[in-house]
Amino acid sequence: MTWQANQVQERVIVALDVPSSVAALDLVRRLSPHPGLFKIGLQLYTLAGPDIVRAVRDRGGRVFLDLKLHDIPNTVGRAVESANSLGVEMLTLHLSGGRAMIEAAVRAATPELLLLGVTILTSVDDATLHEIGVGSSVADQVLKLANLGVESGIRGLVASAKEVLPLRAAFGNGIRIVTPGIRPIGAEPNDQRRTLSPADALKAGADFLVIGRPITDADDPRVALEQIIADAV
Repeated sequence: MTWQANQVQERVIVALDVPSSVAALDLVRRLSPHPGLFKIGLQLYTLAGPDIVRAVRDRGGRVFLDLKLHDIPNTVGRAVESANSLGVEMLTLHLSGGRAMIEAAVRAATPELLLLGVTILTSVDDATLHEIGVGSSVADQVLKLANLGVESGIRGLVASAKEVLPLRAAFGNGIRIVTPGIRPIGAEPNDQRRTLSPADALKAGADFLVIGRPITDADDPRVALEQIIADAV
């Protein structure tokens, strides 16, 4: 499939993994017209809390709240209710929390909130899984967790771009797939182990691409974003 620049821009989620609200809001300003969404994760949310979500939304940004919820079902359900009230459009939870937890989250979510089930982090490989007592390969474990999530009512998944093709084969186009660990050709992988370029991830069938440091660490983040979009078209 051939993508147009505006279509690619709508599919880019810029990770605001920065050390201050000032830095985050400066990126929101510099990246106007905005990409599809801005991801607020543990680093920024722990520092600035719900106020940073409101501030990004006040500046016209759409928010993906990446908290990777993983707790008892009641606690996770209440956390989803809190996310509803902030007006975020996407929220993550770990599928390894089990069916009861996932179903509690699904019950609590409004139709406007896309819950994303995290399968296996892109920093994890087979050796990491074996360290924590999981005998499956990453590929097999991703599909096991994805099946559990979909059976429990999840409408979106977070997975490495390298798992997109088998996920599409298993679930078709009814599931949204968000792919972190995206790296433009030539970029440093940093702590990511299972990466693809933006163009390859879209070709594989990803719906959204999470990109952080290649944009946020650039001298001119807007130019970096535009180059990534151009390379993916």
